[in-house]
Amino acid sequence: MKVMIVDDSAAYRRVLDAAVSRLGHECLIAEDGLDAWETFEAEGADVVISNWMMSGIDGDELCRRIRASDRPYAYFILFTALEGKRNVMRGMEAGADDYLEKPLKEDKLEACLVAATRVTGLYRKLGEQQGELERLNRHLFEQSRQDALTGMGNRLRMQEDLETIEANVDRYGNGYAVALCDVDRFKAFNDSCGHLAGDDVLREVAEALLRTCRRGDAAYRYGGEELLVLLPGQGVELAAAAAERMRLAVESLAINHPRGEPADVVTISIGVAVRRSDGRAGFEPLLSEADDALYQAKAQGRNSVVVHDPAT
Repeated sequence: MKVMIVDDSAAYRRVLDAAVSRLGHECLIAEDGLDAWETFEAEGADVVISNWMMSGIDGDELCRRIRASDRPYAYFILFTALEGKRNVMRGMEAGADDYLEKPLKEDKLEACLVAATRVTGLYRKLGEQQGELERLNRHLFEQSRQDALTGMGNRLRMQEDLETIEANVDRYGNGYAVALCDVDRFKAFNDSCGHLAGDDVLREVAEALLRTCRRGDAAYRYGGEELLVLLPGQGVELAAAAAERMRLAVESLAINHPRGEPADVVTISIGVAVRRSDGRAGFEPLLSEADDALYQAKAQGRNSVVVHDPAT
């Protein structure tokens, strides 16, 4: 283990250094509490053996600081003269684990370090388990917000992201747009080619949309064959241009559609709506506008982009 020795007496530092080294541990030497704290912050330690009364920072204050630090757990041993035993409880209250009496008895030091090895080992194991649990929780959190088929965000992730971006509209004047995409004649494709082939189409369309996204854009499976792309900071012209790139990207996949129209390949229709800082609250009206625009795109022949006109 890495053992830090803290004592303002050079003689006791030498005694402890020699004894700890003989027991096979690495030593760090600090001449007082402040030196020890700076060294611990920089390098950490598995065990700290500290004198009680020192200049600058005494033993119990050093222990409190170490306990409050973000470093892995350090086993703290107070090194005190017999007459200082009345301070042991104060040290324990500060977070100390054990104490050694002056003058040093090596068998007692060895017993303390055996206990320290066990305790620090348990803390390391707990830390590893905690880290693994946090990693698993993060994975489950992300998984619960991802559509299993397309890899896009699901409706839960979409709602969370829309709530976040909506909060910035009136606060900072940052508008945004949404593009609601629907695979044209998808039911007819499924009826002709089967649902497994339909799943493949949805995955390929999703990948094509994701490739067109800028950094900062986000895409979600809105439901069924409907996919939604969130376009932060984009006005009408930029959002319409982005949607047209999406439409072309899907058409360029050239996936054969046996009952497609107007083309014989898989295409999408897109409804675009833009959120401005106009005092209207919530994102639900924006989704409704995008849905209306998508309906118009379908009605005018599919494989097209329609931008919602706020005047209508």
